[in-house]
Amino acid sequence: MSLRFFIVGSSEAGRPLGLCLSARLALPRSAVRRMLAAGQVRVNGKPCLDPHWRLQRGQRVQARLSDSPRQREKPAPLRLPSGPRPTIRYADAHLVVVDKPAGLTTMRHAEEAAEFGSRAKRFLPVTLADVLPNLLARRSSKEEMPVRAVHRLDKDTSGLVVFARTVEAERHLGKQFRAHSIERRYLALVRGQAKEGRIESHLVRDRGDGRRGSSTKPGDGQLAVTHVRIVEAFDDYTLVECRLETGRTHQVRIHLGEAGTPLCGERLYDRPLHGKPLPDDSGMKRVALHGAFLAFNHPMTGERMSWTSKPPRDLATLLNRLRRSQ
Repeated sequence: MSLRFFIVGSSEAGRPLGLCLSARLALPRSAVRRMLAAGQVRVNGKPCLDPHWRLQRGQRVQARLSDSPRQREKPAPLRLPSGPRPTIRYADAHLVVVDKPAGLTTMRHAEEAAEFGSRAKRFLPVTLADVLPNLLARRSSKEEMPVRAVHRLDKDTSGLVVFARTVEAERHLGKQFRAHSIERRYLALVRGQAKEGRIESHLVRDRGDGRRGSSTKPGDGQLAVTHVRIVEAFDDYTLVECRLETGRTHQVRIHLGEAGTPLCGERLYDRPLHGKPLPDDSGMKRVALHGAFLAFNHPMTGERMSWTSKPPRDLATLLNRLRRSQ
């Protein structure tokens, strides 16, 4: 028997015990239910048999794992997607900065991991968080250790992303994100003539047509602020830099789309409410969005660190084509 324990964090508070255990231990829910029924799980020192027990922040969860083959899961083999590979730009004992290619999901949500279990993950697309421990182990010849996503890039967005390697680093970086002291700038190629300035709105999950968007109701939704700067103008397109003051889901895509200048390759936020999609002759196969700059204070030393990333091949090729056609 082996003993595992963890402290419930803010992201797990209110979630069922069974789902959290399944995600934390990389076990299918059936194995977790057997553990609970056998009295192998304690919450704050007291046995808990209910997989639907709602956890509270700060609670200590202890799980005793048996050596039974039914509970022991072999890690699913990695199936790397074709195309560009992620590039490690910086790594130390506390964090790692990666240049993520488009087409690779940053990290699987905990609910999805709990639903499938480690065996079934072999049938799911590999994520950057799946690949990263192995890439780090190759660099240092040390045992693979899990990484913790501090923020995410959309699957089809390329660019810089930071992962924490320790709980303490995750906590410090999380504080910087909440304080908006982590600087992120994106390069975006949009249709039409973009305007410079500050875009502020409150984003909701459904603006009225099933898409995320800005709410017209006072006090509704989450505040989102994007600063737009023109980098290069073409006849029918504009290359802009977007600096995020907040980090809401699809924030840049929504703000640029609602401004009437949707991203090249955009298929979701490329139309007004209940309107038709705006034409896109760019030929871009994914959203033309790239995380080009990332800066934050190192969680342990306090040193200000920054990285830049050049546009990947697909975006660079389109930009060169537009420059030649001017």
